[in-house]
Amino acid sequence: MDQISLAVNGRTDIGQVREENEDSIRWHACADKPFAYIVVADGMGGYTGGATASKLAAETIQTHLDNLLKHTFIACSPEQQQLILRATLIDAINSANTALLNTKNRNPQLANMGTTLVVAVMWHNLLIVAHIGDSRAYLWNNYGLQRLTRDHSVVQEMLDSGQISPGQAKQSGVRNHITRALGVSASVEAEINSWRLTENALLLLCSDGLTEYLDDHAIERVLATHRPALECVYRFIDDANKLGGRDNISAGILEYASRPLPRMHIEEQSITQRPRSPDVTVRKLQR
Repeated sequence: MDQISLAVNGRTDIGQVREENEDSIRWHACADKPFAYIVVADGMGGYTGGATASKLAAETIQTHLDNLLKHTFIACSPEQQQLILRATLIDAINSANTALLNTKNRNPQLANMGTTLVVAVMWHNLLIVAHIGDSRAYLWNNYGLQRLTRDHSVVQEMLDSGQISPGQAKQSGVRNHITRALGVSASVEAEINSWRLTENALLLLCSDGLTEYLDDHAIERVLATHRPALECVYRFIDDANKLGGRDNISAGILEYASRPLPRMHIEEQSITQRPRSPDVTVRKLQR
């Protein structure tokens, strides 16, 4: 069995142009159990609408995750725990969607609000990521950077169909048009995937205020070189602001570290074992 260490950090910034921060971020690492999560939501809907949507979504997801580690969950098998984690995320996302729709019905001035969402949950070495929209999750380890999410956007669909090149996508006038969002319709379709981590890694969750300016190569360079790793969030926000900061910027980092537990009993035996007879004695007996 390995000893697992999880640490998280997150920050959100208004940027250089916007008058309001419509991003929301939540993060948590349990002090006595290998459990951690990050939630990033990027709101839309004009004045107060986007901020209300992202905050409500992030708080709803946070409440569900904070209530997860009950006795029944801890007592379950790893297979059952994985099913419970996925079910909890699905329930949390549906609850957040319902909360947004109810709020819109009570407040006509918020009729156009909605939000993207990306959430990552770690339990031991199990990583589960759910997302809606174009907020992203990345995993970096010694093998490089891997994007864990695929944008739900018009530009991504055009890229997938070969209508435009990656270079053209960066300049597209519809690059901020998303095809899925929370709080838009009664049914919401989140994409959920899971992995088992086998080595130390960094997980980044971010809004498009960061990826607007930093491509995958720039993100990988920061994650690979900037230390302490949890302070990458400040570096990412600084870099995006220096390059223009036209949008709000949010970044959350989860640091996963695993190392084998020491096998004390075996080590004690090897230390106290009596030395074997020299090999030369055996040779003399054989003559």
